[in-house]
Amino acid sequence: MPSPTPDASPTPPVAPRHPHVREHHGDRVEDPYWWMRDLESPELRAYLDAENAYAEAVTASLAPLRRAVFEEIRERVQEDDLSVPVASGPWWYLSRTAEGKQYASHVRVPRTEGDARPRPEDGTLAGEEVVLDGNVEAGDSEFFAVGALTVSHDHRLVAFGVDTAGDERFDLVVREIASGRVLDDSVRGIGYGVELSRDGSFAFYTRLDDAWRPHQLWRHRVGGDPAEDVLVHQEDDERFWMGVGSSRDERWLMLVLGSKTTSEVHLLDAADPEGEWRVVAPRRDGVEYDVEPAADRLLVLHNADNPDSDLAWAPLEATSHEQWVPLLAAGDGERFTSVDAFDTATVLSLRTGGLPAVRVLPRDVTSVSGHGTPWDVAVDLAVASVGLGDNPEPDQRAIQVVVESWVTPRTVLDVDLGTRESTVLKRQPVLGGFDPADYEESREWADAPDGTPVPVSVVRRRGVTPDGGNPGLLGAYGAYEISSDPYFSVARLSLLDRGVVHATAHVRGGGEMGRRWYDGGKMAAKTTTFTDTVAVARHLVSSGWVAPDRLGLEGGSAGGLLVGAVLNSAPELFAVAHAAVPFVDALTTILQPELPLTVGEWEEWGDPLHDAAVYAAMRAYSPYENVRATTYPAILATSSLHDTRVYVTEPAKWVARLRETVTNDPAERPIVLRTEMSAGHGGRSGRYAAWEQLAWEWAFVLDRLGATERLGPTGR
Repeated sequence: MPSPTPDASPTPPVAPRHPHVREHHGDRVEDPYWWMRDLESPELRAYLDAENAYAEAVTASLAPLRRAVFEEIRERVQEDDLSVPVASGPWWYLSRTAEGKQYASHVRVPRTEGDARPRPEDGTLAGEEVVLDGNVEAGDSEFFAVGALTVSHDHRLVAFGVDTAGDERFDLVVREIASGRVLDDSVRGIGYGVELSRDGSFAFYTRLDDAWRPHQLWRHRVGGDPAEDVLVHQEDDERFWMGVGSSRDERWLMLVLGSKTTSEVHLLDAADPEGEWRVVAPRRDGVEYDVEPAADRLLVLHNADNPDSDLAWAPLEATSHEQWVPLLAAGDGERFTSVDAFDTATVLSLRTGGLPAVRVLPRDVTSVSGHGTPWDVAVDLAVASVGLGDNPEPDQRAIQVVVESWVTPRTVLDVDLGTRESTVLKRQPVLGGFDPADYEESREWADAPDGTPVPVSVVRRRGVTPDGGNPGLLGAYGAYEISSDPYFSVARLSLLDRGVVHATAHVRGGGEMGRRWYDGGKMAAKTTTFTDTVAVARHLVSSGWVAPDRLGLEGGSAGGLLVGAVLNSAPELFAVAHAAVPFVDALTTILQPELPLTVGEWEEWGDPLHDAAVYAAMRAYSPYENVRATTYPAILATSSLHDTRVYVTEPAKWVARLRETVTNDPAERPIVLRTEMSAGHGGRSGRYAAWEQLAWEWAFVLDRLGATERLGPTGR
């Protein structure tokens, strides 16, 4: 049970209240915490500081548990490690981590004809050159992230973007790799992604508008004056974002424009950087498509006729969807997600049976029906994620495929495209006596209120049985067609080793079961995401996996909205909840088109500003709007000051509303807000800093679940 609270319990901060009324569609809402939208307000900073002080005070007794969880993570990680080398041109590229270093170093070693792949266990490699060392670039910054990293076609230059605040705006650097000489660092405040022209003379980058939307593509002459940069494309439709990339053969630069429901792809010959970009097919509302240049043709994955997508081909010079020639359609229970072209095969990534898979097709995919039989990469795991790894060269005879499950460490396979044989290149090392056989995973199904079976992943320590007495932690997301697929986590072992049953609800709004699964949990159907989650929680209790008073709930961002909505509807189901960077004031945010993401989000949530029915629907589930005067579980809300996706305003307002409304005894069921003051949407950046943050959060959860002690070698 939770750690005893000292007699003199810390007093929660009381947020200042200022009168404000929000009025839309005849609905008047008093919002005394509206003032928190001003992120530069000294009053807000003082309030966040007070909340952080309270968070530390109310959890002071958990310091030993935090240290224990952190050390468990650290002791299981091989801190000095190398990734699998990847061949590109005359080099092998790989990344290196070193004990005591927060960030990876990207390096390369020479490659000769017939040269065997360097072995990751070889340590320092002969002829090793540093491409980018994150520890050097970070310097003394508390936060560091790379938003782009690309090497020129001749392998002479590296271009990368650096963010030292967490606000996802990057400064561009172009450097000569061999000498380390900086050729250009004059372009500031760009978006994600950078591409170099084939000769390395130009860099293409995106700019963000005031709503933090990448809306412009610019061309910059390396070493030139940014004032002379050329605007290549401006996207004025506020629903659309843009990204810049290149084809595998580096022949084409690619500009991808997309809203939540519609896309458009432009191509440019990388050898003609000042030329005209060509639209492969003008956008059609509701049609999404991806393009993969495949030597003498284009492969096109699109949903024009099938919500789960079809594969087509088009001439290399295509300018219209009317030139698309059908090839393959997704079968029952399948969803095509991407296609990759190689000289000897075409590789299709898809979802089948609710899980990701990789399918290999003949190189001349136009004759797939008559020449060559498609085959799936075989994996000897019942519940696993299978996806392509890093495969930069079109002439590869074997491809990297990454496989992992909830209890199987990340494994990189070398799959021969001719023989179909798989060779293990590297399995993620897990130290400390880890044995996968000590853990179990399974997929179960919970019945939603409408009768729909909802998949549930259940992971536990071997020997933990459904006896009705276990602590449990349920995670869910359910938005943007993002799937919560199986993945291995060293950190999760600290939960499992304390007897926690870790479950993931694959609820509607995600993409696990195809496009219809996504459509069934968005817009007017959004509440299905929450009722699915409640159904899974009840299933975990009724099936005996979790004790009725020992279940926790966890979700981040849009999953944080899920946490808030589920707590409002069924707070009695949970002992504790963790909402990370939670989108809990959704209606207020989506009513403000000037804020980051808002207009583009109307295709996910609806447009409450102009549609009274959408307003009413969001008003009915938005967490901040619907806090009830009843007992809630202990709640931890975590945020970051520089988060540009979900402003710290939202969890701060939510916590203030919770404190003034719910009937919790703060000594028994505290409500805690903790804000990282030097981080963004993804939290702290360095690996040790990230482990410390996770240990802090999980110590809070473990304490409330009464699961602070590790199990013995055979379970309980």
